[in-house]
Amino acid sequence: MSTVSTPEQSMVETRHQTRLLTLLRDDGPMSRVELGERLELPRARVGAEVARLAEVGLVEAAGPSASRGGRRSTLVRLAGDLRVLAVDVGATSVGVAVTDASCEVLAHAVEDGDVRQGPHPVLRRVAELAAKVRDEAPGRLIAAGVGLPGPVSFAEGMAVAPPIMPGWDRFNVRDHLGGLWGCPVAVDNDVNAMALGERHAGVARSTDDLMFVKIGTGIGCGIVLGGKVYRGVAGTAGDIGHIRLDEFGPTCACGEVGCLEAYFGGAALARDGLALARSGRSAHLAEAAAERGAVTARDVGRAAAAGDAGAVNLIRDGGRRLGQVIASLVCFINPGMVVIGGGVAQLGHQLLAEVRSAVYRRSLPLATGNLPIVLSELGETAGVIGAAWSATDRAFTLSS
Repeated sequence: MSTVSTPEQSMVETRHQTRLLTLLRDDGPMSRVELGERLELPRARVGAEVARLAEVGLVEAAGPSASRGGRRSTLVRLAGDLRVLAVDVGATSVGVAVTDASCEVLAHAVEDGDVRQGPHPVLRRVAELAAKVRDEAPGRLIAAGVGLPGPVSFAEGMAVAPPIMPGWDRFNVRDHLGGLWGCPVAVDNDVNAMALGERHAGVARSTDDLMFVKIGTGIGCGIVLGGKVYRGVAGTAGDIGHIRLDEFGPTCACGEVGCLEAYFGGAALARDGLALARSGRSAHLAEAAAERGAVTARDVGRAAAAGDAGAVNLIRDGGRRLGQVIASLVCFINPGMVVIGGGVAQLGHQLLAEVRSAVYRRSLPLATGNLPIVLSELGETAGVIGAAWSATDRAFTLSS
């Protein structure tokens, strides 16, 4: 397994090369004529840029193009041996994938994990999983992308004061993994990565303005405007889990009270499900608690699917509160689509129905008249695809 030996500073020499590489990633192989038309560059300039990129092994010939009359030209594509590592660190799991330069997943490994162990144990396991998936899909590593479950300074490549990640505050994940893998690394909030994944390869494909709401252990929102992630000045845009709903509500992991995340999400569902079990109001959850001494959000979902009234009410109440927050965001942002994902989204259409009802009831008709509110179709791969997209963006634009 070799990595690209070309220094980052010379990897992409011009803005035109960045645009060319991005176009090939997004739309696939093209002839030089098509590239010239799309980039609005003369044929000679396109030929020169393609030749430079071919010299450093980033593009290659891909056979003849479709005939336009006369001699058929040769298609240009991203080199087939280029590889990107994509890492999705969740609160309770770690996923690592290797993709090609077009962000198609070639190998993927996911396992349970605990982000509270701190950066060194977690990133050590990330490195081990990365070695495994690279063995399954060998090639030249050009970039890596990482999603983290907390506030991230995208410019610095590190988490900043993350509520559920003790020991990670200002730990430079980008430099740590960049030194290990010898390639540029992009680090972002995991929900931003999932939003990018859905936008480029999922149900929101080609939707330029969307909101991706992740309901996992916590709750977050990735905002895509004009086809690009909106992160805000400090990178905390979309942190909707800590919007306060009640000044006298339950305590949240952030230390405040009454946050949306304290009412709904994996941790809140597990807490309230256990209370139902102990009170005798849910036979299904009481059975789960007796077996393991605890209740999970997945147990609540199973109980609701079996018709357990207490579990159904928990999902309805949580979906209603989540819908209230999303309705406010819809009025403010006016997105073209809302996508619901994350582990708790596996509760499915019961949850989706409550969210839709609240949003359509509380938002302006003009904002919701053509607004799809849908479940993610990528599932656990959304984060790694989005991380790969961020990684290639960074690799393609480092020195343009």
